[in-house]
Amino acid sequence: MGWLGVVFKGDICSVSDLLAIALTTGYLGSLTTFSGWNQKMLDLSVEGQWVTAAVGIFLGLAIAHWSIWLGVETAEGLKWYLERRSSGSENGAPTPRKNFRVDSMKRHLAVIIVLVIMLVLLWGFSGALLKYRLDDEDTSAELWLACIVGPPGVWVRWFLARLNGRGLGKKGSFKWIPFGTLAANVLAAALMAALSTVRKAVDTKKCDIIVTGIQLGTLGCLSTVSTFIAEFHAMCSSKHPLRAFTYAAITIIPSFILGTLIYSVPVWAKGY
Repeated sequence: MGWLGVVFKGDICSVSDLLAIALTTGYLGSLTTFSGWNQKMLDLSVEGQWVTAAVGIFLGLAIAHWSIWLGVETAEGLKWYLERRSSGSENGAPTPRKNFRVDSMKRHLAVIIVLVIMLVLLWGFSGALLKYRLDDEDTSAELWLACIVGPPGVWVRWFLARLNGRGLGKKGSFKWIPFGTLAANVLAAALMAALSTVRKAVDTKKCDIIVTGIQLGTLGCLSTVSTFIAEFHAMCSSKHPLRAFTYAAITIIPSFILGTLIYSVPVWAKGY
């Protein structure tokens, strides 16, 4: 995210604004998962390892923040080197990129057609393998189910992203809080906990495969650590760094509390 979503984002947008969204919101947002991270901490708390869970939350936030800082620093170094090399070979003349920009109806239509074909092929291939593997209760069916239900998670997160920067009410209070990302992460964490409870209650191989596939696909794509930590990093670098820790707190604490109520309490009460 430090490379593609911060330093080189302007260069990617010079080709296509949609490409920048696809790489950050789509690919990186789906590659990372806040809900899975939160659920792992809940699993630790269920086993009574509260200290380990607390350390896991702290380390997760710290390492993710350090990672995006490292990405930004290395990307800025590479960009400086490339710009210096380009200016030395071309006497400072900027490299023309107009021909590579997706800025016409035909080019957008061509890209959309290619992506739709890829999506249909992915769904068809995954659906065929899912049916074959699920009948045999093969755990690899989790992957093929995740491939089918993953895209809707990205679409919901992209829709919720429209809430970022709007604030609350007509006056737009607290605009600095990205409520779209916040809602996506807390919602996904709660649903992840609910499905984990269902898996414990039903306790069958097929249910385990289906639940894991949905968690990995839909909820893994709905929640995001990369976007969350990019927003956290931006707040740390702003004039109000304390906002970063407030944002982290109102994301992590409600997610963990809801997860405890939805998952941990039933597990303790029923003795799953």
